[in-house]
Amino acid sequence: MRKKALALVRHRGPWACCLIMLLLILALPASSQAGLEEANFGSGGESLDIQSLVTSGRITVIEFSSPACPPCVRLAPLMERLAAARRDLAIKRLDINRPGVRGIDWQSPLAQQYQIRSVPYFMIFNSRKKLTATGRDAAQQMEQWLRDAGILK
Repeated sequence: MRKKALALVRHRGPWACCLIMLLLILALPASSQAGLEEANFGSGGESLDIQSLVTSGRITVIEFSSPACPPCVRLAPLMERLAAARRDLAIKRLDINRPGVRGIDWQSPLAQQYQIRSVPYFMIFNSRKKLTATGRDAAQQMEQWLRDAGILK
């Protein structure tokens, strides 16, 4: 693949290089990108055990979101920056939408399981895997961490 990529760059110019770099970054497993993971990629909306996502020894943030939620979409790059800035955080993003559902999928098994009524919705677990904040309290903590990291003004 590398030989093909290099040949494409030589023959197609700098735009091809940018495209290839983007494709290579997107091909990386989500867990290798800082501390942010798309935890239910490809199986959005399905019920799951949140506790299985909690990382021992790190603060774990579970973020419930939807691609149909404008605030969630705007928040995504900020969360990526926070994950890169705070190595003590493991951020797990969960898509509440089932494949093919338009709008925010409030009826998905995942949304129903955790009674998600608004997104983005956060759950924060300490390094000992104990739930420490949910909902509004967790959102306030996230906002503070974003401010402390200089990501929000």
